[in-house]
Amino acid sequence: MFKEGFSSDKYAELQSKNIRERVEKFGGKLYLEFGGKLFDDYHASRVLPGFEPDSKIKMLMQLKADCEIVIAINADAIEKSKRRGDLGITYDQEVLRLIDAFTEFGLCVGSVCITQYKGQALAEKFEKRLRELGVKVYKHYPIEGYPSNIPLIVSDEGYGKNDYIETSHSLVVVTAPGPGSGKMATCLSQLYHENKRGIKAGYAKFETFPIWSIPLSHPVNIAYEAATADLSDVNMIDPFHLEAYGKTTVNYNRDVEIFPVVNAIFEKIYGESPYKSPTDMGVNMAGFAIVDDEACRDASRAEIIRRYYEAKCNVKQGLSDGSDVTKLELLLNKSGIEVSDRRCVSAALVRADQTGGAAVAIELPDGRMVTGKTTDLLGPTSAAILNALKALAGIDHSIPLISPNVIEPIQDLKVNHMGNHNPRLHSDETLIALSISAKTNPVAELAMEQIDKLRNCDAHSTTMLSSVDANLLHKLGINMTCEPTYATKKLYHK
Repeated sequence: MFKEGFSSDKYAELQSKNIRERVEKFGGKLYLEFGGKLFDDYHASRVLPGFEPDSKIKMLMQLKADCEIVIAINADAIEKSKRRGDLGITYDQEVLRLIDAFTEFGLCVGSVCITQYKGQALAEKFEKRLRELGVKVYKHYPIEGYPSNIPLIVSDEGYGKNDYIETSHSLVVVTAPGPGSGKMATCLSQLYHENKRGIKAGYAKFETFPIWSIPLSHPVNIAYEAATADLSDVNMIDPFHLEAYGKTTVNYNRDVEIFPVVNAIFEKIYGESPYKSPTDMGVNMAGFAIVDDEACRDASRAEIIRRYYEAKCNVKQGLSDGSDVTKLELLLNKSGIEVSDRRCVSAALVRADQTGGAAVAIELPDGRMVTGKTTDLLGPTSAAILNALKALAGIDHSIPLISPNVIEPIQDLKVNHMGNHNPRLHSDETLIALSISAKTNPVAELAMEQIDKLRNCDAHSTTMLSSVDANLLHKLGINMTCEPTYATKKLYHK
């Protein structure tokens, strides 16, 4: 059951104010390494209910006049056609998508920086394409012994060999299509070049998770570990902050491990470091926008369960060796969480046992549970969505929303003309049929009006969903989990 626990308005106000203060601290120029997703941050919206997927962009809009974007991409990622797991597109395609998205918001995209460049053929091709599209491109090169060879790194033969990225705004946000793109190195290289030119500039890091100002054992922070179980990231107390200030804050292992190196680079560039800890480098204010801690705890526990099911399904599909499942089981035990805590899981399993087929259960915003089973006309996901819309609209369960006269021609098209073997309607086809029916059927129209109320609902399927159904539920904002079981006994599954 959805309950708001986070204020996006308060977050935008606090976060933009903190970034402005950091710009001023460094004399009017700041390179801000922006980790995580600037767009479509659905993890944050799930564990911090009330955080909107585009909350970070809305926050940046408050800094629009002073902000420009630099996108870093690793040349090796281009060469290997590395893909974003959530969108399924390559990193170079994601760069183009990001440029379009930033531009639509009216934010300035200053340039693209290709990092770790050593003449890779596909990187050269991508550079040419960007230039033809009117995008400025800069190149940074590998440095032998990076990151430990500080004397070489902070020299004319290290950072000095990199292109100097021309920027015109006081806040330069350095982002990337995914991890391993070289955001921090891009920022630090720029600090070296700015310092050589006598320009005052600073560096800060923006990461939403882990949230430094809440306890290490808080479910929000544990949910971040669950989200990165395949990367072996570990949340930990920042020992440098504890030593410097006597205060306990939370960071994660990679930032803590690299801090002595970053600190040494700062000292080499400036003569002294402006920071005493990894926490000092951060500007994240998300923890101070939590308005209902228990709501965020409940949402985060649900997210840990969701990540567990996702990992189990990845193993079933041959996408994981199962090591992340082991870690997630430890996190479940550590948090005292049972998968049955997710109410829709038990409801779906009971319904499947009753019907002897696949089933889907959806928990509505008011806590009511609706289910859907496999029928001759509809798959269980489609049936569950229609039943949910009926319940939300107060429509009697026995009243059909879509006439068989509408469904049957679609089935005929699928089976007899498009070569499909399964005549049942996928969820997207069901909603199209419902929208057609709504033109002549007031009851169907009433059901259609309820669709936005499905956002933030929890749902569970007793079999893994087709990509069509999974994508549709994602677009509707339904938080889905699935049993690691195929719907059929075939060896090949789309």
